[in-house]
Amino acid sequence: MVTTGAITRWLPPLAVGAASFLVLLTTLQPGVDFWDTAELQAVGPLMGTAHPTGFPAYVLLGWFASVVLSPFGEPAFRMNLLAALCVAAAAGVTVDLTRALTRSVALGVAAGLGLAATGIVWSIGTHAETHALHLLLAAVLFRSLIAWADAEPGPSRDRRLLLSAIVYGVAMANHSLTLLLAPGIGLYVLAVEPSILRRPRLVLACGAALLLTTGLLFLELPLRAGPFRAPLVYGHPETWDGFWSIVLAEQFRGSLVAPFSDLPLKVAELASRTVTAFGVLAALIPAGFVVTALLRPRYALLSGVSVAVTCFFAASYVNADIGRYYLVPALLAWTWLAILTGAVARVIVDERLDRDPRLRSATTLALAIALLIPTGLAFGSRAAAVDRSGNVDARLWLDSTLKAMEPDAVIVSWWSYSTPLWYAQHVQGRRPDVAIIDDRTRLDEDLGDIYDVIDSNLPARPVYVIRADPREIAELERRYVLDHLAGVDARTLTRVVATREGSA
Repeated sequence: MVTTGAITRWLPPLAVGAASFLVLLTTLQPGVDFWDTAELQAVGPLMGTAHPTGFPAYVLLGWFASVVLSPFGEPAFRMNLLAALCVAAAAGVTVDLTRALTRSVALGVAAGLGLAATGIVWSIGTHAETHALHLLLAAVLFRSLIAWADAEPGPSRDRRLLLSAIVYGVAMANHSLTLLLAPGIGLYVLAVEPSILRRPRLVLACGAALLLTTGLLFLELPLRAGPFRAPLVYGHPETWDGFWSIVLAEQFRGSLVAPFSDLPLKVAELASRTVTAFGVLAALIPAGFVVTALLRPRYALLSGVSVAVTCFFAASYVNADIGRYYLVPALLAWTWLAILTGAVARVIVDERLDRDPRLRSATTLALAIALLIPTGLAFGSRAAAVDRSGNVDARLWLDSTLKAMEPDAVIVSWWSYSTPLWYAQHVQGRRPDVAIIDDRTRLDEDLGDIYDVIDSNLPARPVYVIRADPREIAELERRYVLDHLAGVDARTLTRVVATREGSA
């Protein structure tokens, strides 16, 4: 039986989640894209293995979502839809998290709506993205930890901590950015229960639950690369060395560059990102954290350390679209703003209106609405900036490229173009006669450099190239007679006609 209390608790998060999802639908990409997006659009429905760190939790959820959402369009769109659902769910969980921190539904709703309409968050919900699931799992993890801290001591409370460990394990199997939350969580747990180190059974149970959850999910990699091989596999995770190479993201080693250098410049860049994301509210975020430290010091420890470590890492990481790395800090900043707003409401009511509960509620509601005014004013420009609803470039490119290539062709491409080609071939079943040779394929199959691939295939099969490196483009011009089918050089689809005389 559903009680009135349950309806009161769950209706605001559900309403915010539904509203966020409807808005996200209006800006959702309708199909396949380039780059990592296309890889995830292919790997999910195929239950394959993705680039490091493999993202098995996302891949498994993506496969499930692709099946459940099958009435709603092609596989690529379903994976985009999954991202929208994750962001919308994260907004809903943020309502409940903020309500637990402020004891105010209005402030929870404001934080949830504000999060969903923050540019970097909104953008991540418009196309297939592991970071959308990372945001959702982080929100669930923080809510679970708050519930544990607020519970009365006993077996039920211990189970809440165990549940948090399991959620952390799932998050780890989705994205390695979860590691950056560990210092804050560890300090928070010690602050809430300093005696926990004298409870080895609970500590070991939580550690075992975390490791077992993560380990079981990561088994997807060797299983789908080995005995139950998927059509699309990255690297060789079926081998011991290959598995750890992907899980530890060894190919990205060295991407963290000089973390302690140029600190003033990095702080200035962070401030610029914050202003872009929050507008005039950015100036209130430091005050929000200070008030949070005064009113909820243990939560300030958890969230403050998590934000500091994540931002410090992101400021020095030079590989990838770094904006995505600030999703969790954006979530936590909204909770700080809500706590600040609640504190201001209490000051106004206590000092001027003689502690009338109804007036406090009305004041809090008014301030919660005011908190959303900057977001409302920026709504149109943000929608235009993130809108992918008309982005069909990859689909048009695929159609023209697949049509242009002759039967039994070989195409030597690079990541951004290989991924939509893989999607077309393995998911849609188009052009199974074409051999797609990506830079990753050359490594995995020991095929040599791109010129080795061209030379070994050119006598017998039509060969096409798409390259990005200017040095490779120049060398291709030197070695081969080229027919640029879609441009002036090998950055677009180019047919290798023949080897130039004397080019060896």
